[in-house]
Amino acid sequence: MALICTLLGIYSWIIFARIILSWVRVEPGTGLASVASVVYNLTEPVLGPIRAVIPPMRLGVAALDLSPLLVFLVIMIIC
Repeated sequence: MALICTLLGIYSWIIFARIILSWVRVEPGTGLASVASVVYNLTEPVLGPIRAVIPPMRLGVAALDLSPLLVFLVIMIIC
């Protein structure tokens, strides 16, 4: 169980990195773009289906994606 919690903890940090990357402008062809691609490829298989069920909450012209919050909550419950 400790290994699973460790892996889920690492995955939480990857999701957190995705949240931060969503606030930053990533220029194509840069090192940051490569990192962003890896982070998105690791997180989208989990966040995508959740986002399909619970769409982002509209806040005027912006939207708040609740899928990372739900994943964090599930990880906290498991570990």
